Amino acid sequence: MQELTTVELRPEAGAGSSGVSLPVVATPSARTQSATPWRHRLPAAARQSLRACRSMLGEEADHGRLLLFSPVFLGAGASFWFLAESDFPLLTLLLSLSVLTIAVLITDRSRAVLRATLLALALVVCGMLCAQFESWRASTVILDSSVTTTLTGRVERREGDGRGRWRYILAVRATDEPELKRPPGRVTAIVRGADTPFEIGDIITGRARLTPPSGPALPELNDFSFGAYFDGIGANGFFYGAPAKDLEAGPQGARSTSEAMLEWLYRLRSSIGDRIRSILPGDTGAFAAALVTDERRAISNATTEALRQSGLAHIVAISGLNMALSAGIFFVGFRMLLSLFPGVAQAYPTKKIAAAGALIAVTAYYLISGFGVSAERAFIMMAIMLIAVFFDRPSISLRNVVLSALVIIAISPSEVLGPSFQMSFAATLALVSGYQLWKDRRVRENALLKLPIFRPVVAVAGFFGGVLLTSLIGGFSTALFSIEHFHRLTAYGLPANLATMPIISFIVMPAGLLAMLLMPFGLDAPLWEVVGFGLDLVIAVAKTVSGWGGDIGVGRLPAWYFAVAVAGFLLLTLLRTRLRHAGTSTLAVSTLFLLVLPVPRPPDLVISEDGSLVALVAVAAMASNRENPPDFIFDQWQRALVLPTHHPPKMLEGPAIPPEGEDRRVRLSHDQQIEARTAMRAAAGGETNRFSCVKKAWCTSRLGNGRVVTVIDNAAYLGPACDASDIVVTSVRLRFNSCRSGATLFTGETLRRTGSVELRFADAGLEVATAFESLSRPWIRHRAYDWRSNSFAETGPSSVSDSGE
Repeated sequence: MQELTTVELRPEAGAGSSGVSLPVVATPSARTQSATPWRHRLPAAARQSLRACRSMLGEEADHGRLLLFSPVFLGAGASFWFLAESDFPLLTLLLSLSVLTIAVLITDRSRAVLRATLLALALVVCGMLCAQFESWRASTVILDSSVTTTLTGRVERREGDGRGRWRYILAVRATDEPELKRPPGRVTAIVRGADTPFEIGDIITGRARLTPPSGPALPELNDFSFGAYFDGIGANGFFYGAPAKDLEAGPQGARSTSEAMLEWLYRLRSSIGDRIRSILPGDTGAFAAALVTDERRAISNATTEALRQSGLAHIVAISGLNMALSAGIFFVGFRMLLSLFPGVAQAYPTKKIAAAGALIAVTAYYLISGFGVSAERAFIMMAIMLIAVFFDRPSISLRNVVLSALVIIAISPSEVLGPSFQMSFAATLALVSGYQLWKDRRVRENALLKLPIFRPVVAVAGFFGGVLLTSLIGGFSTALFSIEHFHRLTAYGLPANLATMPIISFIVMPAGLLAMLLMPFGLDAPLWEVVGFGLDLVIAVAKTVSGWGGDIGVGRLPAWYFAVAVAGFLLLTLLRTRLRHAGTSTLAVSTLFLLVLPVPRPPDLVISEDGSLVALVAVAAMASNRENPPDFIFDQWQRALVLPTHHPPKMLEGPAIPPEGEDRRVRLSHDQQIEARTAMRAAAGGETNRFSCVKKAWCTSRLGNGRVVTVIDNAAYLGPACDASDIVVTSVRLRFNSCRSGATLFTGETLRRTGSVELRFADAGLEVATAFESLSRPWIRHRAYDWRSNSFAETGPSSVSDSGE
């Protein structure tokens, strides 16, 4: 680009003529180019797009959409704190928040971008502080290792499973034989064989087996000790036989007024559940009780799995659907009742009165629901929406969703990482955003549809169309989180929801609400029969749809994909202008990259965190060292690795050495060692990628690459196993972690500190992936505790001995 410059030519001194100005074409200097703003040097199309983006950003800011991202940054800060390898210094966080707050206050309002950036950083730091304070507030003592002890505790809560077993939450009073140096404050314990269930407040004692909450079944899977820490549960276990009730102690009163109120609510909850199950037996009664009290363990495994595979498991949990239906039914019914009295309708704001009644109803629902995570979140959201009616504000709006998210993150930031929080808010955000788009659409009125003859058809079509659209939006919005947390998708959830939502909306919830209102008068039985009829239909639909198959295993996804896809989803749902399509593009491009990029290599060998379960990963199946592997761990392995087929071990004849009943710590004689070593090598020479086992002694297998892995149940076989194998695994907690032969050794002690392990054989050697890299976080620090010295060892996991290769 050239610049036209005017140059004036003047004659020499003494000349009679005046100067003449001539136009001269000159090239601009580099200094002139650098002074031109960068956006002016862009092509015309790019400048136009930039102006459009600035205009849309201004529109988003004018509508307050930037405020909607506040819980995103607050939750991001909490997530960052929880996922870090160690705690952050409190002083550093407080100082950072102070500096950012001052910077926000002194920044000129005209510099909107800088001000918004500083505010976002301040929210991130606030989220980290909330996470820090919640961790300190919990301060749960988690049992360090499995132990059998005499447990004495006070019953705080109870729940039956429909098979004669009861699950109790006990406040630990004492432990004996051995007395634990670091006992947990609260434990969950299963009781079998008791003639009658214990009452809340009873003191019970018995011999119990307690274990710490389990960690991730595989690296990068869900850590159950994280949730147990923030729930205040320090151990899980069961009683050997029925425990005894301390008759001299009797029911013990609560230590404070709040605890007394909680116990009263738990007793009321248990009595309501018992009342429902006495009227409706079997899965129907358990299903109905779950809808009211959130006691879901009484539902049989077959029905639970059918509900899960058909995409109807969300009905069982007390969540947004249940709260919305109960509040909506009460609100509409109460307002219709008030409208029957013209004097009341004209003199008083019936809408606000009905909203107040609905708020009382959902509060009562929440109080008897057991204070579950999903119920708490749904209650806060519904309460905010109903309170908005008092101030003549719209109930269904993204602002109310964001406000409820802020409250929940501030109170319980640990819920941000849980599937319940993520899936419920994802569905709510998508539904409310879809509702706003539907409300703002341009509608062409059709006079034909307004005719009286077509009104019923339009109403029915509108209802089922709404259910269809709601199911589609809810299903697509939660699919990402279902894959991330459960590694599965339900193919036929849409038809199942279309078939059951009318039943839930028009039969189950209205009859259940009336039954709860009539229960104090003993007139609820007929209405529970109506509820049972509707739930029988729901169970029939679930079993029919689950019979079609459609349970799609997806497996683990790369960590980057989940983060990028969530960012795209938030842009799509929180923005109102065409900028939201940036979220659509982000989702589409990230999914395309996921499909195009090479699939991560699966592990060759997986080991549970206690060393009792080991599996060889082949092309289409897993082969384990157990004929009946524990479902809790093995199901997670199969879903994460998408390997539904299981090859059990081949059992060999021959007694264990030493024979059962002798001291398991005895050393083998020289001849016994030779015999065991020979048997192991012979078994390893058989079928590859399948274990051959001697019961209660050892299992061994040769992998496809020629490596031999041996799992021993008895430490007496450690020497022969090290001589005959490349990898040795034992659940026994040995004080050393190396084989004399140089084979790689995993013991109960090393696995306690590393968690579950994945092994991959590469050209460079053995690649070991562990669940934990550090043990400095509060919910896993118990793994570094040594009961002998009553102290915590170094926070890093013990090293794994490797042959070097």
